[in-house]
Amino acid sequence: MDARERYYWDLTGYLVLRKVLTDDEVKAANDAVDYLGDRVINGTDAESDFLREHSRPRIEDNTLVRTSNNYPFFLSLKKPHCEPYRRMISHPALLSRLRVMCGRGFRMDHGPQFIGGIQGTRGGSLHGAGEPHRPYVGYSHQAGESHVGGVTVTYQLGVSNDGDGGFACAPGSHKSKIPMPSGVRTQEDEMGAVVEPALEPGDLLFFMDGAQTHGTHPWSATYQRRSILIKYASRTATRQGASVTVCPPETYWDDEIVDDMTPEQRAVMFGPCSAPRRDDMYLDVDPSGAVALSSGAAPRDE
Repeated sequence: MDARERYYWDLTGYLVLRKVLTDDEVKAANDAVDYLGDRVINGTDAESDFLREHSRPRIEDNTLVRTSNNYPFFLSLKKPHCEPYRRMISHPALLSRLRVMCGRGFRMDHGPQFIGGIQGTRGGSLHGAGEPHRPYVGYSHQAGESHVGGVTVTYQLGVSNDGDGGFACAPGSHKSKIPMPSGVRTQEDEMGAVVEPALEPGDLLFFMDGAQTHGTHPWSATYQRRSILIKYASRTATRQGASVTVCPPETYWDDEIVDDMTPEQRAVMFGPCSAPRRDDMYLDVDPSGAVALSSGAAPRDE
């Protein structure tokens, strides 16, 4: 990662590398997406059932437009379809940048995930921001070194021009000290702060995920959006993925250890996980000094 890339990454919170994948690699990855789409839409065999269960596909107009990122099913597709994705997760251009962005020992936290909107696919609200700071995805800079707890990489498999829709972000928001206004979050009034980076097949996009305000604009192009997202984390951060399934006390420790505990005692026995959608792991102390479960889970970061 050269000085120019470091500057742009620190300044904006995202970075685009051009033509990281060859035309043949893009074709192989697209062929695998087509294979997956056919299996989850038309397949009747055990493999198709497995892929439907783990990919949790979203289908629009008989077209696969989205998959889940919790299970790495792309990495277990039948050969040769798994091979382009196995190369993606440790591509040299990827690793040399992640080493600087996340530090030594970075890890794939969850993904790969397919995002493939068709014309008319709606956008999503903007999320993530420097304020409030969340250490497992937050950005910091100290002693000449930058660090971010969570980086999402996007391998682009199709054209995404400025104005087509798709990925959008607020450059520099990873350093914000001001909460995001509601109109920006809902995209009713982005105040000119949000951009759509233009991407070509084979390009690689890095962005600071939960540290940076980002989301999606409605897809307006006649061609399909085709993006593969993979979520990375620093070695000591856990964001989602498998950590969600192993963090409950009865799994992380043992049923016998936590069986007779009060809800308040169980709440401190959860394993590491950034923000699962549950209320029973968050505690508060009221003015009288009583400990009780808090109301409402922590906010989502993705």
